[in-house]
Amino acid sequence: MITPPRPRFSRPFLLAAAAIMAIIPAACLPSRLVIDLAPGDGELRPAVVLKDPTASDNGPRIAIIDVLGLISESPSPGLFASGSTAVDSLITRLDAAERDPKVRAIILRVNSPGGTVGASEVMYDELLRFRDRTGKPIVAAMGEVAASGGYYISLAADHIVAQPATITASIGVIAQTFNFSQGMARYGISARAIVSRPNKDMANPFEPPVEEHFILMQNMVNEHFAAFVGLVAERRPGAAANAAEFDRLTDGRVVTGSEAERFGLVDSLGTVRDAFTQAKALAGLSSAVLVKYHPESATAPRSPYSVLAPDPSGNSASPNVSLSAGPLQVEAAGIQSLGPGFYYLWLAPGHP
Repeated sequence: MITPPRPRFSRPFLLAAAAIMAIIPAACLPSRLVIDLAPGDGELRPAVVLKDPTASDNGPRIAIIDVLGLISESPSPGLFASGSTAVDSLITRLDAAERDPKVRAIILRVNSPGGTVGASEVMYDELLRFRDRTGKPIVAAMGEVAASGGYYISLAADHIVAQPATITASIGVIAQTFNFSQGMARYGISARAIVSRPNKDMANPFEPPVEEHFILMQNMVNEHFAAFVGLVAERRPGAAANAAEFDRLTDGRVVTGSEAERFGLVDSLGTVRDAFTQAKALAGLSSAVLVKYHPESATAPRSPYSVLAPDPSGNSASPNVSLSAGPLQVEAAGIQSLGPGFYYLWLAPGHP
């Protein structure tokens, strides 16, 4: 028998590992930190997380796909980030569900305050493409929060289920800006950008605000907002039937799942189990198993609500501790600042 060689770690590797353990408080660390020297092949494997009593593991399946946290095409920051994105995580799982002939429908489990306009549009489009290519119905199951971009992508579903306490809606657009020119002037610091044309440094945070810049940005916000409202009216015609009520619902406010059901923004109230029942009905099934895809090297999920396994999206229970040279790019304990751009996002109380 050939004895495999013992792994050898370089001095820089050991120093880096020691530094990681030193800068993160023990209370913030996960209960177990695994360094996998021989990861799997990267293929996603289905794990049964819910099963009807009469269903067979080899019978018809419903696949549940999570959309968690900030919707973005940028990788999650932090020491434990995988380098993948929320968009990539969705698409790879949609591909797995499309290739699996046993999967007859999917449940989109949304627990997100939203994210960038661009990423929300991409995910919505990919969901529609999946539906058109496969004919497999989609049921959205809203978790604690499915607001703004989280609601936007839910509009791709054939049926939307919200919990009574779900925070949803927040139909609108935000482009957050900051200006430090007055604070800099107080300390005798000034800045001057050398630009090709007057609007090249639009909303430059280091120089006094220019009203024309904000007019241009407002026009862009209005354009994105009109697209969002138009999509809601198209996909939820019942909510748009009363013009005055619809105008109130689309002023950026959040509502509970119960209110959303009453106003026609969602179809019914319930949990993942109710979404499972609805997905089976749309697929013409009397019984099925609910599966969740996970990487081979990750711990298999044990329930529809499991998010503890490492995920290619980078969304995990691990804390983010990251510093960047760019302004306002400090992440700590899972809280991250927003980069530049336009967002379908609910800035929840306590958000930086």
